[in-house]
Amino acid sequence: MSVHALRPSRRAFLSSLALGAAAFTVPGAFADQLERTPPMTEGPFYPDKLPLDTDNDLIMVNDHITPAVGEITHLTGRILGPSGDPIKNALIEIWQCDANQVYLHTGDSESKKDQQDGNFQGFGRFLTGSNGAYYFRTIKPVPYPGRPAPHIHVKVKKGARELLTTQIMIAGHPGNDIDGVARGGTRNVIDRELLMIDFEPIKGSKLGELAAHFEIVLGRTPSDLAPARNRAAAR
Repeated sequence: MSVHALRPSRRAFLSSLALGAAAFTVPGAFADQLERTPPMTEGPFYPDKLPLDTDNDLIMVNDHITPAVGEITHLTGRILGPSGDPIKNALIEIWQCDANQVYLHTGDSESKKDQQDGNFQGFGRFLTGSNGAYYFRTIKPVPYPGRPAPHIHVKVKKGARELLTTQIMIAGHPGNDIDGVARGGTRNVIDRELLMIDFEPIKGSKLGELAAHFEIVLGRTPSDLAPARNRAAAR
């Protein structure tokens, strides 16, 4: 079974809106530039104790034979620079609550031990190659008390630097309109929509698996700044 990449129509459409609006006031300012993925709050539940298994398959933990509960989702995408160049050796991390609304964090799981899905990894990492692509097998996120908008937390690092922390949410979910973080954590409607993705059924999947695609566009990275520093040092 092949996991197809969804058309990046949402990002392309929103980028065209932003470019069109900017063209009236700042000619050429956005030429050959992609809309940067908006940052969002990390939230309180980045794992305080990382699991022994931190690979990109959150459905299976180590050598367990029982998969996690939830709608299996193949999350794919690329990490790109502002001009669309793929970012190599970028470490992307994701974390989310399990299908029972419990995070892999003692501040949440200690009081919900009987509720927590022990077969859900809750956190995963992936290091990009030359094409900037990443892949995770996880579950479709679910809402929980205080966060009616289901979401997956994302962090991108390169070396010792954190380049982006954000969240991705389900396009069209009714909780998005009443979620305080979703509505207040971004500057405008276009930024908010850039964080919304579709979770589409994979044709022919007997398990009802889903595919979701999220392109991450960074601002200037340390590697972008290095040539300028080198030129300044040579003067």
